[in-house]
Amino acid sequence: MKLATLAVHAGDRKQLGEYVPATTPIYGATSYAYPRMEQLERVFEGEVPGQGYARYGSPTCAALEEQIAALEGGDLAVTAASGMAALYVALMAALTDRRKSIVAANALFGETFRLLSGVLEPAGVETRFADCCDLEAFEAAVAEHKPGCVLVESVSNPMLRVAPLDRITEIAHRHGALVAADATFVTPVLMRPLELGADLVVHSATKYLAGHADVLGGVIVAREPWRELLLALTRNIGTNLGAFDAYLVMRGIKTLPLRMERQCQNARQVAESLAKQPRVERVHFPGSANHPEHETARRLFAPDTKGSATFGAMVSFEVKDAGRDEIFAFLDSLELVVSAKSLGDVHSLISYPAISSHRNLSPRHRQRLGIKDNLVRLSVGIESAGDIVADLAQALER
Repeated sequence: MKLATLAVHAGDRKQLGEYVPATTPIYGATSYAYPRMEQLERVFEGEVPGQGYARYGSPTCAALEEQIAALEGGDLAVTAASGMAALYVALMAALTDRRKSIVAANALFGETFRLLSGVLEPAGVETRFADCCDLEAFEAAVAEHKPGCVLVESVSNPMLRVAPLDRITEIAHRHGALVAADATFVTPVLMRPLELGADLVVHSATKYLAGHADVLGGVIVAREPWRELLLALTRNIGTNLGAFDAYLVMRGIKTLPLRMERQCQNARQVAESLAKQPRVERVHFPGSANHPEHETARRLFAPDTKGSATFGAMVSFEVKDAGRDEIFAFLDSLELVVSAKSLGDVHSLISYPAISSHRNLSPRHRQRLGIKDNLVRLSVGIESAGDIVADLAQALER
């Protein structure tokens, strides 16, 4: 079945008796009883399918996991309470029986930097950073540091650099390292990292998968050999996603292909409009011919249903002659686009990385990453593209 069909049907309508619910219900129970204790024991032992305790899973989460695994082309998915929780579990799994060393892309979400330096490093995990878009330099870093795991974002936050993931996985595997890929910005609609060689795929389900600004969640997708370890980690650490949140993510995914196609189309129009704005100094968008990874995006991203190239729904841009005060004035002048910390929702969202996603990095570190004080990041929604363009234009003018 095609991805659009899987998004609507995968995981749903499990027959629990003589009836079949039309959509997966919310199972809020934390524990489950059986007529005989022998049945419960067999469930706990994994001898027969069933539910015992919510930290070990729920029917709602299981349905969502089946849905996401089908979309990603994986054998299993494991949900978590947030994208950061999912990333932590994925890295712990990757390093379980390997050297406690990571080579990570030097352009990452700000909280990912903090996870690596503030949580993993004190626990004995060494991290080195390298430009994953410079394959020669990246391979040199992997060869020198011999990591247990390589960590990259399929599209970096907020500079929108596109990782040549197929080549990165070749480099990592050649040197004996596993690959964990954060695919939040692309979703399985645009890219399926497992097919490009990644070992573990992570999403913040809060973003595009759920898509409606009403849920916090994360997910890890992998092949069958990872099942036992990932389940053990999530159960022992207790990173579980709640049933209500799982229901909301599952509901959101049903329209994911439709939303992503519209958002990608809108983003291209918005990026083209911003490039003509006199108050805009520079636009960062993989669909622009002058973007450093334009050809990588064209090669790796799946086309839309009409066969047109897609380049994601994120646009970052620099406002000319602007500092913090001018950026604040610009954001305060927006009337349609929502100024908030998130992305991937049905409504357009704009954020100021210097005070949000990367506020915990030093100004010098942000500058090295290209995150200037005049940079804003725009998550393009499903509204009329003309209305988004008009709102940005009036705010820039004011």
